[in-house]
Amino acid sequence: MEKSRIAVIGAGAIGGITAALMAEKGYDVWLVCKHMEIADLANGRGLHVRGYCGEHTVPVHSVAAVEELKDSFDLCMIATKAYDMPECAKAMLPLLREDSLVVSMQNGICTDALAAIVGKERTVGRVIGWGATMHGPGELEMTSGGDFIIGRLVKGEHPRMEALRQALSAVVETRVSQDIYADLYSKLIVNSCITSLGAICGLHLGEMLKRRRARDIFLAIIGEAMDVAHAMKLQVPPFGGKLDYEKLMHGDTPLDSLRRHVMIRLVGMKYSKLKSSSLQSLERGRPTEIDYFNGYIARKGQELHVDCPVNQRLVTMIKEIEHHAREINVKNLEDPGLLVK
Repeated sequence: MEKSRIAVIGAGAIGGITAALMAEKGYDVWLVCKHMEIADLANGRGLHVRGYCGEHTVPVHSVAAVEELKDSFDLCMIATKAYDMPECAKAMLPLLREDSLVVSMQNGICTDALAAIVGKERTVGRVIGWGATMHGPGELEMTSGGDFIIGRLVKGEHPRMEALRQALSAVVETRVSQDIYADLYSKLIVNSCITSLGAICGLHLGEMLKRRRARDIFLAIIGEAMDVAHAMKLQVPPFGGKLDYEKLMHGDTPLDSLRRHVMIRLVGMKYSKLKSSSLQSLERGRPTEIDYFNGYIARKGQELHVDCPVNQRLVTMIKEIEHHAREINVKNLEDPGLLVK
């Protein structure tokens, strides 16, 4: 079977690694880098990828803007920040075929916004179960292993879904979900814990979750998110097949509390090097996607009359950091607004 022609929009850690490993397997991949420096590196020496996927240096066809792409694409993967996705999706419209698939690779839940631009039939949600970071232009690291979960917003078969699954399997194991919104919400919960807490305190996950206070807030975020899920009548699957939120939050005895803290501590040990994507954005002087993480939970809670004070406080604190009204500091974990009930 002829391999798909693929556009990857966004050359950050996730987009860059995905593009490089697919290109290494022979896919016709075109990467939109935004910055000419990275495009030149990718076209020349190649992207240098290391970590859980091994070490690779892979040249990738690259341009600095969607408008520089030529001809149509079978698959498009938009790996920009959530707030940049709509503009990129609109720019890709002339390059899409009627049966093309467009994958939302953002953190948070952006599939409805993408579908409003490219159509529900073309839209694919995707959950990423591995971590990555960028150390510099063209220098990328897969910091933890995991998988991809993909799924369409509409039921039924699509001729390119298997091709998409195979292409992403060049990166990590990939499976197709029959309820992608539930899987996206499951990832949203853990993202809302890791990204927000990492952003306010500046620590990697392993170091952060050694602290009881951080674990208390982590559990409070989950508790509020699950209250919202119950109000939506949403059955949230265990994240990664292992982190079962329903079981985690069940019970209110001291033994139940100990069990929860042990489980969260184990998460920190397994993904010790994971660095918050929001922290990475703040360190580069860029806005975060907090509105699509804790902000999404808080908004849904408000719509459904479910109180989410911890999630809302984290949104406020990170906005303060973005506007230079607060510093990133481990002392932020002691903020009175994050007091757990």
